[in-house]
Amino acid sequence: MHLPAEDRRSSPYTGWTRAHWEAVADGLLAAVRPHASPGQALIHLPGPRPSISGRRSDGLEGYARTFLLAAFRTAGAHGTDPQGLLDRYAAGLDAGTRSPTLERDLADGDAESWGVIADRSQPMVEAASVALALRLTRPWLWDRLDDAVRQRAGAWLAEALRRTPVDNNWWLFPLTVGGFLAEAGIETEAAREAVERGLDRIEQWYLGDGWYTDGRPRAFDHYNGWALHLYPVLHAHLAGDAALLARYGARLEAHLDGYARLFGTDGAPVHQGRSLTYRFAAAAPLWAGALTGHTPLAPGTTRRIASGALRHFLDRGAVTADGLLPLGWYAAHPPLVQEYSGPASPYWASKGFLGLLLPADHPAWTATEEPGPAEREDAVVPLPQPGWLVQSTAADGLVRLHNHGSDDQPADRVHADDPLYARLAHSTATAPVHEGPADNHFALLVDGRPSERGRIRPLGTGPGWAASSHRPRAGGGAPPGVTVTSLVLARGRDEVRAHLVTGAEAGTTVRESGWAVAGTGVEAGTERLSARVRTERPSAGARTERRLTAELAGVHGYTRASVDPVPAGTAFGPAAAVPVLLGTTGEGTRLFVSVGRLTAEPAPAGEQPRIRTEQPRVRTEQPRVRTEPTRDGHRLTVDWPDGTRQRAELAVGSVTVRTL
Repeated sequence: MHLPAEDRRSSPYTGWTRAHWEAVADGLLAAVRPHASPGQALIHLPGPRPSISGRRSDGLEGYARTFLLAAFRTAGAHGTDPQGLLDRYAAGLDAGTRSPTLERDLADGDAESWGVIADRSQPMVEAASVALALRLTRPWLWDRLDDAVRQRAGAWLAEALRRTPVDNNWWLFPLTVGGFLAEAGIETEAAREAVERGLDRIEQWYLGDGWYTDGRPRAFDHYNGWALHLYPVLHAHLAGDAALLARYGARLEAHLDGYARLFGTDGAPVHQGRSLTYRFAAAAPLWAGALTGHTPLAPGTTRRIASGALRHFLDRGAVTADGLLPLGWYAAHPPLVQEYSGPASPYWASKGFLGLLLPADHPAWTATEEPGPAEREDAVVPLPQPGWLVQSTAADGLVRLHNHGSDDQPADRVHADDPLYARLAHSTATAPVHEGPADNHFALLVDGRPSERGRIRPLGTGPGWAASSHRPRAGGGAPPGVTVTSLVLARGRDEVRAHLVTGAEAGTTVRESGWAVAGTGVEAGTERLSARVRTERPSAGARTERRLTAELAGVHGYTRASVDPVPAGTAFGPAAAVPVLLGTTGEGTRLFVSVGRLTAEPAPAGEQPRIRTEQPRVRTEQPRVRTEPTRDGHRLTVDWPDGTRQRAELAVGSVTVRTL
């Protein structure tokens, strides 16, 4: 992929300008061209396996998601289309809608037909991308089509208005289709009703402060930005509906106030939630705020964070030698991928190019880049609605998300823990372990197997803290009467974790794990009640290497420290290790307290990767922690290195925190 020269004058942080975004878009679109069917209706990309929806649906996904990218590229250039993108997508629209059918009913030799839109079917998702792309490019594509093609395409899209979506952000797909069809004069009443239904449905999930749940009671992730905010705001903007835009734009602005804190100074978004293979789609809500004028961010900050995210992935191998986006985070990483994802799914990353709709003279493109929140100062910011505590440190640029509210559990049953939601913490430099010992987890060992967190009950957030409780689950059920009440206190680069265990059988082993550090070489060691893991050269392929260190030290209740290897690694590297503390419950209530850190520093140039075991360095200026029993539980007092003192009271299912 050929890129322009860097411009460090206007973009001192990333070096990237609008020309870089255009070049990346052109490169991605050129790379998929050889994989299109003869009639251009399907784009079959190579991959390890099809999605659960089947190969035909995956081909439609390839068409629809890259069409969205082509639409941003050409609409942002006012119809200028030297690559002939719109001609190819117009041809595909013609060929794909001639005889839509169910995949099982496809005739032999049919290489073009799209699947029909049925209840809860993947074509409904892709119809939204097709409709949005047609809406954006209408003067240069839709309005120039033959009437017969418009009628067939309109009829195919209109099926989305009558079908039942999955009960989550999917309600916004018929909304997006309806927005286009209403403007095109096709089934206008049904189209407007689909818009109203979608908005009504997501209203039930809006909690305030810019945060939605995604259908499930405690499902919070990047879908807030690249779906639940994006589609309503874009619809209102394109429709010129000032009232709708005022409502949903204000929500987007509130969301961005916290969301902008979830990007590290290296451009990485926090690695949490599903569909992470969409990568730099995380930039979409940032651009939506700039596009509509509903953002708390300065124009230069918007571009700095968005360009940082795009460059972060491109610098780390997220595009193959053939110019394609594989299923993974950087390179391909199968454990990260959900079953609904197929080879073309990563191209929802196209949403990250929304900024190309801004004119070239918009301040978001012309203003000098300004630093993002994570690089201005150290901060520990609570996000009450999702139950998160966001901890960032300017010196190393890391962002850590302490999770005491998002579990993605359905309302009527409890599923096995999903590592992308159930962990106590996530970050911009680490990923959860999918195959191996759990990271950032507190568990009871039942018959030698660690319990799961299950459903999380948030207990509140505040300045420098977040808390929750859960009923540990083992073997698919919860041991009777056992409750774990958890608290994290954070300041600077340090975190204090406390877990109050009630109702467990005396002598039960407990296990607390820290950050899973991955890289091309790992060194690890233990000393007394302290475990440490350090990378030699993390993030292979990155232009600026950083050495990560994860430390975990027992303060109260723990009796042993160890390091668990993770041979399968994580999305951040081929091998990893996790610091671990072990302890044992006694009679009644038992408190377990640890102090942890995740930090980064530049890695030595030219050093060969290796694995080494050594004694961990002595922690300097670590917080001092005192514990004492109370009538209902335990009291925790923390003296931080900067002189701040916090005191917490933990009881069963209850936590209060004060700064003294």
